[in-house]
This record gives sequence, C-alpha cells and structure tokens, in this order.
Amino acid sequence: MTIDVKFLGPLAHLAGTWQGSIGDDTAPDDDRGIEKNAFREQIIFTPTGVTMNHEQTLYGLMYERIAWRLREEQPFHHQLGYWIWDPGAKQVMHSFMIPRGMTVLAGGPAEADSSIFSVSAVLGAATFGICSNPFLDREFKTIRYDAKLTFHSPHSLSYEEDTQIQIKGQQNVLHHVDKNSMEKAKDI
Repeated sequence: MTIDVKFLGPLAHLAGTWQGSIGDDTAPDDDRGIEKNAFREQIIFTPTGVTMNHEQTLYGLMYERIAWRLREEQPFHHQLGYWIWDPGAKQVMHSFMIPRGMTVLAGGPAEADSSIFSVSAVLGAATFGICSNPFLDREFKTIRYDAKLTFHSPHSLSYEEDTQIQIKGQQNVLHHVDKNSMEKAKDI
C-alpha cells in the first residue's frame, strides 16, 4: 500500500526511517553538573492518516526515537510521540513522552511548504505545556522546551532541541541541548 504524505504539509519529508551518527548531547551528569555525549540515533516516522477533531482536521506521524552513546550497545534515550500538522491553523505540533515520567506538547507556526520550523512548550501553560512526575518536578524541573527542524533536502535534516531545566539548589537554568544531522535511510 502506498501512503500519500502530501497532506502532511511541512512534515511530509519526515515519513520514513532517519539515521544520525554525529549527535551532540549536553545534559545533567550524575553529580548535577554538565556532561557532553556524542551519540547516534534512529527515528522511525509512520503516517497516522487523518484525524478529525470536530471542525479541526489534523494529519500526523507517529514516531519512535532511540539514541545510543557512541561505542555503546544499550540505548540511553528512548522516546515515543507524534508530529502533527494542522493546515487550518498553519501550525505544527510535537507531542512526546520519555520513560522518565515526562510529557511535552509543543507547537509553532508553519506554512505547508516550510523547510524550517520551530516548536515550543512552557511549564504551566494551558496549551503547549510540560508535565513531569513529582521527582523530576522537584529535582530537575523542566521549565521550557524549544526545538527547531531544518530540512536541507528531502533526505537530509538537522535539528536542535533546548530543554531548559531548573535543577534543585542551583541558581542558573541548565540548557540540556541535543542536536544532530540526519539522513533518510528508508522512505515509507
């Protein structure tokens, strides 16, 4: 069966399997300082079809993202979520959860032919917000999430994510930054 991805607007090129081998992860270390990790990752985007939400029509991609530190066999990050296109509002949405007990729904404006777009979420917002388990909220409170995707071609993209974390007992906000350049390994 051939899946028509034209309705996905700026998300159309995502459908398929993507590989990245030069990722950079700046994150909290075990002592609540900062560590940098190089990583490789794979993201599989599968179209979900149309979702009718009364007057709102949405088109989406379900995805699974797995990341490994270089030279390690076990993944250090596993994420499940959706990228959603709302053509009526000219808006992209990114919802995901990680198995540490945190969920994010971020959004931002985009045109159907955008090759660059950004999404954001803020703690406490009624829309496009962040929700964490009690431990994370107390010890590693995520206060903001920003992500930017740039398509260089239908088979090449780069992204940067900035998850801003207020660590208990520290005055400065830590910018947990993940970025990578990815190539499409397989189309849907």
